[in-house]
Amino acid sequence: MTVTLLLHCPDKPGIIADITNFITENRGNVVYLAQFVDRVENVFFMRIEWEIDGFLIPKDKIADYFRTLYASKYDMDFSLYFSDKKPRMAIFVSKMSHCLFDLLSRYSAGEWNVEVPLIVSNHPDMKHVAEMFGIPYYIYPITKENRLEQETAMMQLLEEQNIDFVVLARYMQIIGDRMIAKYPNRIINIHHSFLPAFVGAKPYQAAFERGVKIIGATSHYVTAELDAGPIICQDVVNISHKDMPAVLVNKGKDLEKIVLSHAVQKHIEHKILVYKNKTVVFD
Repeated sequence: MTVTLLLHCPDKPGIIADITNFITENRGNVVYLAQFVDRVENVFFMRIEWEIDGFLIPKDKIADYFRTLYASKYDMDFSLYFSDKKPRMAIFVSKMSHCLFDLLSRYSAGEWNVEVPLIVSNHPDMKHVAEMFGIPYYIYPITKENRLEQETAMMQLLEEQNIDFVVLARYMQIIGDRMIAKYPNRIINIHHSFLPAFVGAKPYQAAFERGVKIIGATSHYVTAELDAGPIICQDVVNISHKDMPAVLVNKGKDLEKIVLSHAVQKHIEHKILVYKNKTVVFD
């Protein structure tokens, strides 16, 4: 079993030495170490993972020891994650299947150390997909009149199921501030990008008419400011005059599912640190 430590703090000499000494002196074996210093903000970021079989400090005391010895000394924000605990992921979807299928295929293939106990939707369209993978499917139709009530019911479901984070697999509803506050930096969204001027229901048609030469996708954490949360992953694909609107849509879908799954994998692996409205994403 391993434990992963994520931290950030003001940059000072001795941080890496202190932490690695803490691990080795207590008979831990480091299996991963990555660090980064933001020279503009003077902030030190680090991810370190070590084996705790035979570790001298009991598992449930590691956080207390670290907080007392180092977090207070260096003014650190830190989190600990143990490999024997699988994070529980809820998927939200509306009517589009491409991201949902990609997430579930990776999950069912055992690529991710994660559990998917439920899928939530505002439509019944994707219920057959959930049934294919044997995952409970909950439908919460959203209207202007019932939005608050339905959000309360969804939050209750997530709490009952001990959900750790939520993935919006083209869920075409705005997430309310209460849910965002309940799951800070734990709701992951995907949307088309590099098409900022093309709003409305048919952005790829508008992009085609404008003659774009590149389209992209962005995955980010959800914040109260719409589509402005910390960016986790982005990618692009080249477009030519030969690509008709249907081709743009298909290329966009391929890009969206790849970018979203990459972001989800980084979250599951605890390789993302959020500072202000930016992320540090380790390899």
